Amino acid sequence: MRTNSQLINKMIEFRRHIHRFPELSFHEVRTAQYIKSIFKSEGIKVLDFGTHESFISIVEGAQDGKTFGLRAELDALPIREETGLEFSSTNENVMHACGHDMHMAIAMGVTLTLFSQRENLKGRFIAIFQSGEELLPGGAQAITQTNLFNELKPDAMFGIHMLPELEAGKIGLCAGRYMASGDEIYITVKGKGGHAALPHLLVDPVVCSSEIILNLQTIVSRKSPALIPTVLSFGKILANGATNIIPDEVHIEGTFRTMDEEWRGKAHQLIHQTAGNVAKAHGAICEVDIRKGYPSVYNNPELTHQVETIAARVIGSNNVVKLEPRMTTDDFAYFSNMVPSVYFRVGAGYSKKENPQLHQNTFNPSEEAIEIGWDILVNIFTEMMR
Repeated sequence: MRTNSQLINKMIEFRRHIHRFPELSFHEVRTAQYIKSIFKSEGIKVLDFGTHESFISIVEGAQDGKTFGLRAELDALPIREETGLEFSSTNENVMHACGHDMHMAIAMGVTLTLFSQRENLKGRFIAIFQSGEELLPGGAQAITQTNLFNELKPDAMFGIHMLPELEAGKIGLCAGRYMASGDEIYITVKGKGGHAALPHLLVDPVVCSSEIILNLQTIVSRKSPALIPTVLSFGKILANGATNIIPDEVHIEGTFRTMDEEWRGKAHQLIHQTAGNVAKAHGAICEVDIRKGYPSVYNNPELTHQVETIAARVIGSNNVVKLEPRMTTDDFAYFSNMVPSVYFRVGAGYSKKENPQLHQNTFNPSEEAIEIGWDILVNIFTEMMR
């Protein structure tokens, strides 16, 4: 049996190996094979979901009881790594810049620990290693629709994520609404282009697009329920004309984020309606394509309180931080919408040095976070599986 220090060193080894060989969403073949090989060498049961590279490991306790699940993401990002680490990515323009390598290492350590303690546990522990979190449509929804998941459906699910803004040694929690839903918006405004000096002969899609963007902002400022967080932002406008050329059409791309499914649906209708009405007033045509992304993440308040209590006992209450809701997304939401769930942050920042943010090419989380995440999760599961 490994000592805790041996296992911690092993988890760091796992993390560094995975970091060195990152793979993009839905193509995590080598990553999945590596983790499976570790588990199979220990005698841990592994099953495939049949959805890309996603798979599950299973630890059965000695007695019947509830089922508890932990999610870890397999995929990396299309980023060229610039950390200078000795275990930097060997795959050009692919990097674990969101901490998924840390999440996997922690989930592997938790699985190995619970497997070694299975004779003292009641119920079942499942670790879900999920393909494609970083790329729509994500991998979680497909997992929840499989027979395997529904046969082993957990009574509670847990997810973690690194947070470089939070110092290593701490964790962060937010009960209730925590992360937003996220939808991609694509708008094409079609007019009649021509010479910029003769606008009276044209239907200017540039001016029309500008007015559409401004009018759409009133959906947030005047239509959104005041107590529901909402963001509507546009980050790409392509007119492709010239100083003296008005183009025939303009392409606009943006994102819509919120934390309420009923309002989300209504807002989609308002986006279509507002954009269409403005275009009609200009004599233009407007095509709106809203691609639904992940729903919002909801942390079960009672379960969150349990995690907070356990974490305070493990690392001290002063190291358990209450977080505010945030407008980023994660397809862990599909699990949290099905069963009571908690998604919490593990501090990965350094106290006396710069902390690059998630998705930056210099992101380098403190490996101290591995031990903290592992310790808290092991305590959560062993307490709930007594």
